Amino acid sequence: MISRRYLPSYKLRFSAARSFRSDAALEAISNALEEKVPNLVLYNYPSFSGAFSALFAHLYHSRLRTPSLILPFSSVVPFSVKDLSLEGFERCYLLDFVPPKDYAATTDCEIICFDHRKSAASKLGSVKKRFKVNVDVDKSSSKAVYEYFSSKLASSEGESISLLDDEDRTRVESVLDYIEDIDLRRWRLPDIKAFSFGLKEWRSKVNCITNPHMYEQLLRISSEDLIANGSSYFSSRLIDAKRVLKQNKAFKIRLGRGFYGECLGMRADGNHELSDELGKLLSLQSAAAGLRPIGAVTFMQRNNLKMCLRSTDDTTDTSEVAKAYGGGGTCCSSSFIIRMDEYNEWTAKNPT
Repeated sequence: MISRRYLPSYKLRFSAARSFRSDAALEAISNALEEKVPNLVLYNYPSFSGAFSALFAHLYHSRLRTPSLILPFSSVVPFSVKDLSLEGFERCYLLDFVPPKDYAATTDCEIICFDHRKSAASKLGSVKKRFKVNVDVDKSSSKAVYEYFSSKLASSEGESISLLDDEDRTRVESVLDYIEDIDLRRWRLPDIKAFSFGLKEWRSKVNCITNPHMYEQLLRISSEDLIANGSSYFSSRLIDAKRVLKQNKAFKIRLGRGFYGECLGMRADGNHELSDELGKLLSLQSAAAGLRPIGAVTFMQRNNLKMCLRSTDDTTDTSEVAKAYGGGGTCCSSSFIIRMDEYNEWTAKNPT
């Protein structure tokens, strides 16, 4: 693959935060332009839809033995139009993001972008003739890119070849289904939350510059393994949360000084990473005690006192409290910053 030839391992010693516009990445672009590499592929980092899209672009160009340069694109440290010199490429793929307006304004390079976000189309200016936008809010970018390169490969001249081997296809397509469920915020598939947690450990590995084995690793990922890892993670956190709750006595919280009723709460300074699990356990205890089915977990965050509200009852809306105090969230999970004097009013009737 040509992008690895342009990014030798001995040139990859730079911090991850600056790896996108690193000397190695800019040199790769310069070399690709000098050798007249026709295809540039930029993928959204650290998006999993972006990473899998990059995999499909890599497989497509590898199958056809077509030179390409694949790089991660971060909106935090982005490439500029000057960095990329798009007029030197024949084709540029933008995977899982739409570019700033100036990317398409000054080049005759064919630009093909994929995105699934509702806000994507509004970010684009006037679309030039060679600028092809594929925005489908009902399909994740990774699945759209997979179908695009699969179809493009199948229609290529010569021997019939597939983007994925038979042994990889079922496994990869299952992972794509789960990623789409997350990207489109459906959260309907079995064990989807466990899958999302299992996937998180891969986030640091989806930079093809710093991880030369990214494509091989993505091909080996299975939804079953990710769900198993996520379930194990949840189990260990639940055990830790039960231990913390046992060691720290819960007390009554008068939500909004009682305007929103009462529930059980606790201080979790030093254990704030378990706030979700602790809140849900407190929610169950609160309901059993005849209080509102809400758990309130409070801890210091930097110099602020933060309160997280959780509920295991679908009919209870915790966000009404959070929004009243400048925070936000969903019905079952919300948070806000609370002043210490206000917090003391909410806990004033607890025994000392």
